[in-house]
Amino acid sequence: MDQKINCLVTGAAGFIGSHVADHLVEKGYNVIAMDDLSGGFIENINKSLKFIEGSVTDTELIKKLFEEYKIDYVFHLAAYAAEGLSHFIRKFNYENNLVGSINLINESIKHKVKCFVFTSSIAVYGKNQLPMSEDLTPVPEDPYGVSKYAVELDLQSAHELFGLNYIIFRPHNVYGERQNIGDRYRNVIGIFMNKLLQKEDLIIFGDGSQSRAFSYISDVAPVIADSINFNEAYNHVFNIGADKPYSVNELAEVVIKEMGIKGKIIHEPARNEVVHAFSDHAKVRKYFSINHDPETLENGIRKMAKWVNEHGARSTAKFKNIEIEEKLPPSWR
Repeated sequence: MDQKINCLVTGAAGFIGSHVADHLVEKGYNVIAMDDLSGGFIENINKSLKFIEGSVTDTELIKKLFEEYKIDYVFHLAAYAAEGLSHFIRKFNYENNLVGSINLINESIKHKVKCFVFTSSIAVYGKNQLPMSEDLTPVPEDPYGVSKYAVELDLQSAHELFGLNYIIFRPHNVYGERQNIGDRYRNVIGIFMNKLLQKEDLIIFGDGSQSRAFSYISDVAPVIADSINFNEAYNHVFNIGADKPYSVNELAEVVIKEMGIKGKIIHEPARNEVVHAFSDHAKVRKYFSINHDPETLENGIRKMAKWVNEHGARSTAKFKNIEIEEKLPPSWR
């Protein structure tokens, strides 16, 4: 591996980003890791990479970073991925998830980046499009999904006019070691585990019949990290994650079992959210020659539970700048 190949990873102290950075380091790339530590943790940062603390919304910092390092590839994973909360933090959502992304795209165009790898989300599809496949027209239901789809469209435009290559991944409900279990607004598995550690009730919005295909980190991060070596995947969009959907009620029972802690489930009024969401993964398997089955929910939860039990509970601070209070779920107040 040519040690002068530089990869910028944003969100590198976060969950998926730290795993992607690890895989790139293992492959011999020079990794420049960036994170503002708003949702990630310094202990997630690989000791073999260059870490820069900062936000993608800091235009001058982004310019300086691209000028100082010859960035060959960008892996953009920095985002605040709270779909439900995005209705109530619209300005924050678009500044962080859309405008911050555009800062990176602008500099990638100027500095002739070879490929821009972007983690979008199946939130772009909206509802009633099952199974979600890449040939469907996205109709996002929440500001988070809108921001992700806007970045996808901008990347397509940047490629058509400026030749910036991209790969877009739409992961979904990813879980595993290093997930921030202290965020009360996102990552239901982490929320459940954290509440069990603190002897609190598990809150399910609605009747719990809503379903997701929960995806273990090892089925997602390596593919994202290796994607730049598959030229035929350039300028394509890929769903990535697990195939089998589970209801939130089923998930709660698995988490309780694998954590080994008794827990009580209570139901609150349903939120404004897509009820069922799961994807087709034929395209990603074809382009990246994936021929193994995804990790089972039970095995993945067992691995994450072991890590969580070893590291303990995290505090769950409230989001400081809620912009709209109307219809905010009671447990989020």
